[in-house]
Amino acid sequence: MRRHLQLILPLFVLAGLIAGCGPKAVRSDGGSSRPLVQRTPIAPPVIKAQKPAELANPWKPEKGKRDWRHIVIHHTASSRDSVDSINQAHLKRGWEGVGYHFVIGNGNGMADGEIEPTFRWKTQMHGAHAGNEEYNQHGIGICLVGNFEDTHPSAAQLAAVKRLVGVLKTQYEIKSANVVGHKTVKSTACPGKHFPLTEVSQSEVLPFVVGGADATELHLLAAEGSQVR
Repeated sequence: MRRHLQLILPLFVLAGLIAGCGPKAVRSDGGSSRPLVQRTPIAPPVIKAQKPAELANPWKPEKGKRDWRHIVIHHTASSRDSVDSINQAHLKRGWEGVGYHFVIGNGNGMADGEIEPTFRWKTQMHGAHAGNEEYNQHGIGICLVGNFEDTHPSAAQLAAVKRLVGVLKTQYEIKSANVVGHKTVKSTACPGKHFPLTEVSQSEVLPFVVGGADATELHLLAAEGSQVR
């Protein structure tokens, strides 16, 4: 009889374990006892590295870039002008044509906020705008149509110049301190007392990628809330 019990007892224990009635672990913190469960660690998802986004520069010249170190801001001191009218005026001075690299319109002669690169930018030619050799050779000249001694730039002009300055600063690694008004390098009132030079000099644009994993479209995020068109 004892021999039969020795054979049968292990079978009952095994059946109890299978049915979940076996010994249970007791929590050390005094909580209710629960069966010990061994969980398999889940590996973190593998994220593929992406190439850094490149800045989309709509004004990138076809010719290799010049050694740009500065950005010089001007105004025309007139109520109406365009690249063509400025070009004609500068030719009469005996220059090779318009001395600026970019002109931004005010709605009179050019569309309000329109940014037009000149032949000097397209060919990466030195400027004729600063009256200073360093700033002519290594300074990007940006001129806004208007007289900012008397009025403020239009909202469209301000958004446009911020966008342009932000792109140029990033593309050519120009510091905010090197974005100056014409009056910084020559005795003049240009670009006028109503031009927000400090605000414009701090402009930044950030490249970012949108869309799915395979998306390559790049957009510009302009600082200071200016609209990117």
